[in-house]
Amino acid sequence: MFENEQFKMKEGVLVINYFAHCVDVEEVYKNMISPVYEKYRLTYMEFTVLMFLANNPQYDTATQIVRYRHLAKSHVSISIRSLQERGLILGEHKGGNHRTIHLSVADKAKDIIADGRAAQSKFCEIIFAGFSREEVEMLQQFTEQVNRNIKEYTNS
Repeated sequence: MFENEQFKMKEGVLVINYFAHCVDVEEVYKNMISPVYEKYRLTYMEFTVLMFLANNPQYDTATQIVRYRHLAKSHVSISIRSLQERGLILGEHKGGNHRTIHLSVADKAKDIIADGRAAQSKFCEIIFAGFSREEVEMLQQFTEQVNRNIKEYTNS
């Protein structure tokens, strides 16, 4: 793919610039959601865990939250405990497995989730302004391929 040395250099700069902007994207996201988690007196991490569970009900264990959101186990554990104490999430054992707790969002969290999703939608409107649906889908495919490449490299 990168036979031409000049192309390699240009492509490398492009990639570095792209990933450097990931920090900016995260900053914009935090600015969009901070009014929501502050309104409900949640920490950023509690909000992150709660929204992950709401948006991804198929991933309902602490281990899955850590794996898919790339968060520290200790932060997830503390946030889960706090959210359970506040009645915002529920935990239950399923089947015969008494070691794994499956988490779900409680009805008490519905307003937080609604406000959180509104903030997330606004964030998406901002970062994808000027993109067609097809371009957004292509970007998602490209990002997934980059993630697979990174995963393959780090697992080898």
